[in-house]
Amino acid sequence: MSKKYFLLIASLLLFTGVQAQEEAVVTVAKSQFKINVLLPGFVYEHAFSDKNTLYSELTSGFGYRSSDFNNESTFYFMPFIQEQFRHYYNLEKRAAKGKKTAFNSGNFMAVTAIYNFQSISTNKNFGEYVPSLTIAPVWGLQRTYRRKFNLNLNFGAGVNFDRYNTDLSIVANFSLGWVIGK
Repeated sequence: MSKKYFLLIASLLLFTGVQAQEEAVVTVAKSQFKINVLLPGFVYEHAFSDKNTLYSELTSGFGYRSSDFNNESTFYFMPFIQEQFRHYYNLEKRAAKGKKTAFNSGNFMAVTAIYNFQSISTNKNFGEYVPSLTIAPVWGLQRTYRRKFNLNLNFGAGVNFDRYNTDLSIVANFSLGWVIGK
């Protein structure tokens, strides 16, 4: 009789252990550091919960302007900071399909704030570049491939504030880089 109970209990423990492994929670990486190469910069992403992170980016933008009026052109360099509170919503679905979720490879919704500093190099014959703040909800995806090559894309619509105006603004961010570390 005790042998039957032992087998029953052992079977139940084994079954629940196997079931628990199948239902393991897929979570975001606790923290990760990245280097962007398309627009040179640095990214740090820190997890607050299983699916939420704070994404912090310090990078730079480059541009070119020309004027037919005075036959001049100029290049400019503008550093900016971007903060995003991200919610990754499809990690389990990706894992169930056998797709990678390492290094926060998944789709996300986020609230983003972008602060553009004043341009470091400009031609005074062109309009002034003033600091601005943009706040927007965005949808995006992040994928990390072999050798930790990282692709990040997000876009949305928001509001841009600067010294002179408040305007509706399209927000788009595309970056390529590498995850550094584990």
